[in-house]
Amino acid sequence: MPEKDEFTWTTMVAAYGNGGRLVEARQVFEEIPIKSSITWSSLICGYCKHGFEIEGFEFFWQMQSEGHRPSQFTLASILRMCAIKGLLSRGEQIHGYAIKTCFDMNVFVMTGLIDMYAKSKRVLEAECIFQIMSHGKNHVTWTAMINGYSQNGDALRAIQCFSSMRAEGIEANQYTFPGVLSSCAALTDIRFGVQVHGCIVNGGFEANVFVQSSLIDMYCKCEDLHSAKKALELMEVNHAVSWNSMILGYVRNGFPDEALSLFKKMYACDMEVDEFTYPSVLNSLACMQDPKNGKCLHCLVVKTGYESYKLVSNALVDMYAKQGDLACAINVFNSMVEKDVISWTSLVTGCAHNGFYEEALKLFYEMRTAEIKPDQIIIASVLSSCSELALHELGQQVHADFIKSGLEASLSVDNSLMTMYANCGCLEDAKKVFISMQMHNVISWTALIVAYAQNGKGKESLRFFDEMIASGIEPDFITFIGLLFACSHTGLVGDGKKYFASMKKDYGIRPGPDHYACMIDLLGRAGKIQEAEKLVNEMDIEPDATVWKALLAACRVHGNTDLAEKASMALFQLEPQDAVPYVMLSNIYSAAGKWENAAKLRRKMNSKGLNKEPGYSWIEMNGVVHTFISEERSHSKSDEIYSKLEDVIALIKEAGYVPDTIFSLHDINEEGREQSLSYHSEKLAIAFGLLYVPKGVPIRIYKNLRAGSDDPEESFVLHDYVTSFPTQLKLGVYPFQSTNYPTRIRT
Repeated sequence: MPEKDEFTWTTMVAAYGNGGRLVEARQVFEEIPIKSSITWSSLICGYCKHGFEIEGFEFFWQMQSEGHRPSQFTLASILRMCAIKGLLSRGEQIHGYAIKTCFDMNVFVMTGLIDMYAKSKRVLEAECIFQIMSHGKNHVTWTAMINGYSQNGDALRAIQCFSSMRAEGIEANQYTFPGVLSSCAALTDIRFGVQVHGCIVNGGFEANVFVQSSLIDMYCKCEDLHSAKKALELMEVNHAVSWNSMILGYVRNGFPDEALSLFKKMYACDMEVDEFTYPSVLNSLACMQDPKNGKCLHCLVVKTGYESYKLVSNALVDMYAKQGDLACAINVFNSMVEKDVISWTSLVTGCAHNGFYEEALKLFYEMRTAEIKPDQIIIASVLSSCSELALHELGQQVHADFIKSGLEASLSVDNSLMTMYANCGCLEDAKKVFISMQMHNVISWTALIVAYAQNGKGKESLRFFDEMIASGIEPDFITFIGLLFACSHTGLVGDGKKYFASMKKDYGIRPGPDHYACMIDLLGRAGKIQEAEKLVNEMDIEPDATVWKALLAACRVHGNTDLAEKASMALFQLEPQDAVPYVMLSNIYSAAGKWENAAKLRRKMNSKGLNKEPGYSWIEMNGVVHTFISEERSHSKSDEIYSKLEDVIALIKEAGYVPDTIFSLHDINEEGREQSLSYHSEKLAIAFGLLYVPKGVPIRIYKNLRAGSDDPEESFVLHDYVTSFPTQLKLGVYPFQSTNYPTRIRT
């Protein structure tokens, strides 16, 4: 062009700026002989549009220093950039400038300010500006306010704002509807959502992919999957965003098969699968426990190049962890270049849920070393691991860390805290956590009921149950296990029968094997062995190993060898590789003086290669775990411990203690029996505690079994074992370094 006017120069600057070719835009700008406010604004808009805030603001101040006054469009562009990048302080500066230059009543500037404050989570300031605008509000202004409410979690006000907009006669557009539909979903207000759907159809926006996706998402979150599917089928053009919403809806509503089926259709139609599609499908496979298809989908992720996407990798870790394939979960986790709190949470939670509690704690320490801040989900999992391992000190440290973090309280964390303190025998601390909670659900009450029940406070458990019912919360399956356990260990036969009968009658809960086991234990402890047998025979479900073990334990207490043999035979068939019934029946034979039967059973057990791991007791002191096995002398202080124990036994005999030698396993004289019963693992631990735990500090003894009476094998109620357990175990302070803890413990 031989001649270029202001319009031509400005057009080229704007074209290069909008296209992201900012170097060319600036070159053309520098060549302009006479620059106007419009030319400056075109350059600033280009830089702001592409997020170059430093250059954008430099040109903004330079423009004024050269005597050019910014226009309403200049301020709107800068405010839009501040909104997108969260530059609140810069946005406030522009607000101040707008007031000084009398742009504070301009609709473009005011709309930009509303959007900027709303996206900076300062919705009150946005609302104040919106209300100041007495006239001139257009659909963009209303949309900015509606989306501001929606994005800041005030769904009700977003809906009210939309209603006011319609009452004012302002028409909504494709940018308005997603915010309103999102608010309907948040409130599960399907009635208003259907009305918005009508507005979408009347306005001709049903073909817009973002509106359609929001509509599908709203119906899914309101659990109306039929309407969501119908909306998807009516779409003129298939788009990944809408299909992703439908797949996610199926997963959230518990239909993983339909989610996987829809993904297969999506893939068959050659639709573009993106990083938002895979996580939902992987989640559905995790719910289905489908490892074969899970690995197939992993292969597809690798082939399509999405393995490097953090969102997809996190979903892969979560899927493998939920399927119990921790090796694959760890491999994916280790291959991730960048890990966020979700990555760590998926693996830590997976380890905890699969019983690898130590690994969960070690990973948590690695995460904290990597300076990743935890969230409530991972804190709850870590506390659960501390609970399972009865790590009181570590649990307290995690509790303190959670308080210092400033994270909001959550039910999952509080419930895990209660369980951790209860499992460590700290009932007062558990109750303090309960009292401090702002809100309680059935899990909270159940945790408190079980806490008091397992720590020998059965009557308090029943009182808490009454308080729970009075508060309007109905019990669940687990609550009744805690209640029946409390009745069993407090000897409240009548109350136990009443609660057992009320399960189905009052709450529609069908008793399971655990409930029957508790009832059999309750009747057995009360000496009602025939009634316990009758209950087993009248069960409307097949008795499992838990039920038969409860009956066998009752037979052991009351010396009923015939019924014990019947229960043992059932256990031999149900769990042929379990040594527990052999040991318990052998103990019953020994107690009845049937030494030949006991010896024969032991030989049979040995011929099958079955071994019952011995009971362990341990005590934690100054970050070191000291472990004891019955009659073992490997501890470095064993001489002092045994000497102290003999002193203690002499004292308690003076106080009236008589050893219960009925369950001695060998046909020896009374003195020999007493000797074999004197050095239980928990007695050794107590002696150690009396010697070395500082005065005034509680002595906490932990066991992998629950012992009954003076049982030399400590096998009254048996749980899971481990094959190795070191004599001394270094815990450390917060950096967790322990190995080989028992999988279940009793305090």
